[in-house]
Amino acid sequence: MSKHVYDVIGIGIGPYNLGLAALLDQTELSGAFFDGASHFEWHPGMLIEKMDLQVPFLADAATFADPKSPYTFMNYLYENDRMFPFFFHQAFKVPRQEYNDYLQWIVRQLDNLYFDQQIIDVIDHKEAGEPHYEVIALKKETGRKESFFAKNVVLGTGSEPIILDGMDGHPPEDVLHTSRYTYEKDNLLDSKHVTVVGSGQSALEIFLDLMEEQRRSDMKLTLLSRTGGLFQLDQAKFAQEFFTPEYVDYFHSLTFDQRQKNLETLGALRNGIDPDTLTRLYTQLYHKTAGGEESRVFINPMTEVKSIEKQGAGYLLHCEQWQEEIEFSYSTDKVILATGYKPHIPQWFFDRFQEEIEWEDEKKYQVTRDYQLVFKDDREHRFFTLTDLVHSHGAGATNLGLSVHRNVHIINTIAGKQIYKNQQQTAFQTFSMKDHMQ
Repeated sequence: MSKHVYDVIGIGIGPYNLGLAALLDQTELSGAFFDGASHFEWHPGMLIEKMDLQVPFLADAATFADPKSPYTFMNYLYENDRMFPFFFHQAFKVPRQEYNDYLQWIVRQLDNLYFDQQIIDVIDHKEAGEPHYEVIALKKETGRKESFFAKNVVLGTGSEPIILDGMDGHPPEDVLHTSRYTYEKDNLLDSKHVTVVGSGQSALEIFLDLMEEQRRSDMKLTLLSRTGGLFQLDQAKFAQEFFTPEYVDYFHSLTFDQRQKNLETLGALRNGIDPDTLTRLYTQLYHKTAGGEESRVFINPMTEVKSIEKQGAGYLLHCEQWQEEIEFSYSTDKVILATGYKPHIPQWFFDRFQEEIEWEDEKKYQVTRDYQLVFKDDREHRFFTLTDLVHSHGAGATNLGLSVHRNVHIINTIAGKQIYKNQQQTAFQTFSMKDHMQ
């Protein structure tokens, strides 16, 4: 073909595809990565001061594949004269703002990342002499369309906020998802009553941040949690082995039904709250009530918010304490929805590939161990995905530490040989008995 054909094109530039680009940069493989955003920003609405990542600094873009890479977090510290402060800080986890700055530092060093370029279609040229994909990008600033070509495509379009039925349609400055928190923080602190709906890490981080800045005596804070309580993340050593490549191997080998049942048993690993966050929250509550001070904080677990209704200048939340089976209404001025995220799959994907690939059920596509979509025909031009992998690769599908392992699989598969080493014997536990039976 006379047109230039990349070895791989990445769609979306988040931490996962950015890590892939960084590792790819140290190989002979060619790649280009596109994103519709004007610049790179990692969860800007949740860059709360004094909040850390939930994984250690080694879970960066490159270390697990190549500790000598120029794109490791340690090299970022070195290049930015942060080695001694980090050393004296004696913390294993990275502040969210610093992680964002680290990723932006990588972006500035790579010349094959194209922002303000929204991918609007991917055409499968499987009948061509050399089968390939045509990736069509829309330059948002000019409205100009341009085609790029690749032997392989990696879908990394991330996630989008979930707004439940009955909670939508309200002004975004009054009823907002956690993804917009920092944009509306000043507005929220001016309110007399803010209610956070949710029970995960984001909900607790926002609730704690508001509480630490709750200065006015007439400001009230409420947390309504559907779960049975505020349970902490299981950080025990053996529990963390469920985020190893060895466990991913085991999980992927199970049947679809077995995998779904497996996920149900890992709630404390998937949805738990960082122990440090819970400790800070309890400490704040203790100090706020010292000396008989009245608490202006209300925390109510086992409560599901069914819908939100406008009431005067504020809002009425229709709730149920599901264990007691008591329904009640609750008034507040502002509402923050910590209702999570869902995978963002572009519409063109369904238009082009829904009938071409195999599905585990009506919503979940089949994915190989090395992260390829399973097509109904045999092909050497591959379509990988970094998006919507929990059903196929387990709770670790959204873990930053395993994202490097995932990119190693993809690069080695594209290259047809080992470019980066995959770590072996990563767990002391044995998950599968198949290889141990006589």
